[in-house]
Formats: sequence, C-alpha cells, structure tokens
Amino acid sequence: MGKSMRYLSGIYSDIGISKNVNQDAALIRKAKTKMGEVFFAVVCDGMGGLEKGELASSTVISEMSKWFEQTFPDLLYHDFNFQAIKNSWLQTVSELNSMICDYGEEHGIYLGTTLAALLLVDDAYYICNIGDSRVYHLGDQIRQMTRDQSFVQQEIDMGRMTEEEALHSDQRNVLLQCIGVGNSVMPDFYTGEYEASSTFLLCSDGFRHVISNQEIWENLQPDILTDEKIIEEKLKWLVELVKSRQEEDNITAVLVQAIREDAC
Repeated sequence: MGKSMRYLSGIYSDIGISKNVNQDAALIRKAKTKMGEVFFAVVCDGMGGLEKGELASSTVISEMSKWFEQTFPDLLYHDFNFQAIKNSWLQTVSELNSMICDYGEEHGIYLGTTLAALLLVDDAYYICNIGDSRVYHLGDQIRQMTRDQSFVQQEIDMGRMTEEEALHSDQRNVLLQCIGVGNSVMPDFYTGEYEASSTFLLCSDGFRHVISNQEIWENLQPDILTDEKIIEEKLKWLVELVKSRQEEDNITAVLVQAIREDAC
C-alpha cells in the first residue's frame, strides 16, 4: 500500500533553421522498481569539427542509457545514496571523456558534448551537469537548477558581465567543461527533494536563447500537461517559437511531471 510517483514525460528535438546535422541528443527512461517508478533523462549538445558533435552526443546518450539499465539497479538495491550516485556518474563520464578524447586525437578532429542528466527516485532528484545545457524546475515559478559551466557565467559570477551582456556576447558558447575535450572533466552535482506535481525541464542552449523564463513557465503549467501527447505538443510549439525568432542552433527539450498516486 502507500503512495508512489508516476511520471508524464515528453521529448522534442529539432535541427533548427541553419544546421546541416542535429548534434543534440536526448533520452528518457522509466522503470518499475521495488521503490516505485523511477525516471531518468539526459540531454546532450554536441560540438565539433566535421559535424562529429553528433557522434559525441550520441555516444554519451548510449552509455548513459546502459548506465541506467545495467549499473543503476545495483545502486538502487544495494548502495543507494547521493555519494554512490555521484561516484558512479563520475566514473562513467570520466570513461566517456577518455573515449571521446582518444577518438578525436586518433582522427585529428575536435569533438565534445555537454551533459545534463536528471534522475528521479521517490521524492528526490539527482542531477549531473557538464557544460551549458540546463535543468529547470517549474512550480510556482521557474528556477534554474544547474549553473552553466561557461565563460560568460564565470564572468557574471566575477561581476565583469551582466546577464543581458552574456546573452549577446560573442563568447556565450565558450565552455569551461565538456565531455571529450581535455584530460579530465569535472561535473557539478545537485540533489534535493521535490513535491508531487513538480515539473522538470532539461534543454540544450538552443532552446533557451531567444525565449524568456516567463514564456517557458507560462506554456508548461502542470494543469495544462494532462497527458504525454500534450507535453510533446507544448514542447514542439515552444521549439517552433524559437525557430521563428531565428535561433540558429539545434533545439532540444525534455519535460517530466511527477504525479503522486495511490499505489495498488
């Protein structure tokens, strides 16, 4: 008896108006467990010469999917805590970093990818972030849960740039961290509790450049998102809005709403 969570979710990705290849990649995974339904989502924004960014992002998505299917069940039933999740994700992204770096060196190309991952188990969220894809929480207001690992965010933190200046900076795409560039990668990790009816949005930077937080929040209200078809339609509508405003990047978003229900 008791109560558990179920998750309504949707995913939408678009090549955008000017790119030849969609270098974004994303996944949604759900599983029934002894602890109730669990949810996992990842968004990656690939970058690189010879359009190899899609190889970097799809590789990370594939390996994170394997992590959820093969590694996560052992953690869930034997050693489930934030530190164990962090250690496991750190090992996975370190291996991915080496793999993609080695590929780039071998082929003489530059490639890499951001990563934003969200895991929901019971009333707790766990987030891993590398680069400038983002996770937001939508409740009474919209709140950015991740901090960009980017040059402009660093300048904002140091008081040398305003958020408005960062939006229009020529260096807004310069990352301090990404998977596949450099000998090591240092993710940021976040955890906390959330309420039923909480909505989470994961997105690549192309999704958010030309729309405001207020527009995102107004269009993704929980009482509107009554089924997964509506979620995907809302994401598609926002993506088309972004394209109409001449965003030139690939555009990807994942949305999930947690709903508490009586367990059978």
